[in-house]
Amino acid sequence: MDYKDYICKDQDGNLLISFDDRSEDILSGDPLFTHCLAVVKVGDEYLLGRNKWRNRYEIFGGCAEKGETARECIVRECNEELGFDISDITYLGAMKILLKPDYFSKEERIELGGLYGVCLPEMSIESLYDMIKDKDEITQIALYNKIKGKEPIALIDEALLEYYK
Repeated sequence: MDYKDYICKDQDGNLLISFDDRSEDILSGDPLFTHCLAVVKVGDEYLLGRNKWRNRYEIFGGCAEKGETARECIVRECNEELGFDISDITYLGAMKILLKPDYFSKEERIELGGLYGVCLPEMSIESLYDMIKDKDEITQIALYNKIKGKEPIALIDEALLEYYK
């Protein structure tokens, strides 16, 4: 697949092709729907987690389970990763991504994902990290402005921060 126009290309060659405002219901029913991500803010700052396997900071989220809607997926993922039962989640839109072969598939493929915005109460990084349940995957957390230019950050995830002001 050859895409000349795209929003962002990451370190692995994956492309954020587009971002649109299709509804959650339409996204959830699309056969290409596979995952959801959450741009998390603490006050006015973005919160990122360091992924153990990819060794870089990312936004939070994960794969949808069979039969799960986009909203059900992101609520579960926020609970699993952040340790919060979050009901106040803002749907931002749908991401279309070209993924290179990886752990999940040996094939290059197009996937759709839901992007959400979440605001957490202001608290220290230490307190937030204590709440995280999945410390096997998320080894550290940090505020974006503290690590930008100093730590590896997933480039597509960094671009997605712009969609939640």
